[in-house]
Amino acid sequence: MAEIKKGRPVVAVANEPKDVDHFIKSDGVETEREKLIGQHIGYRYDVNLLPDYARLTEFLKNYIEIMGWSDLNWLEDVHMGYEEGRPAVFDRNVNGWVQVPADLKLPDNQQDRDMIARELLIKFQMSKNHPLVDLRNAYAKF
Repeated sequence: MAEIKKGRPVVAVANEPKDVDHFIKSDGVETEREKLIGQHIGYRYDVNLLPDYARLTEFLKNYIEIMGWSDLNWLEDVHMGYEEGRPAVFDRNVNGWVQVPADLKLPDNQQDRDMIARELLIKFQMSKNHPLVDLRNAYAKF
């Protein structure tokens, strides 16, 4: 088991898949329930594991500092997932998946992939291409 240090948690994942591309290379349908409904249940793994803060990207370090947070706050719930066999991150604001650019090489570590997912989500939500920008422009009162 990994040692947890104050301010910089490190977590050992006991049941981490041997191949981080498992859900890209297969349909991910493994349990009896998944076979019955014909799709992967994304939350069957532990999404509440603490992220390894030693793996923060430079962007996330700066973002956390600017926001005045002492941790990842709501971003701890953001993980790299898969849509139609491609890596993607779920944006709850638009209730849809944002696919990772095809030319982005992903690391072989799920913690690093999750950090990239968090960064991509923030950048997408701040971009002029985010669907909520159109809503704001259409309905803003001020």
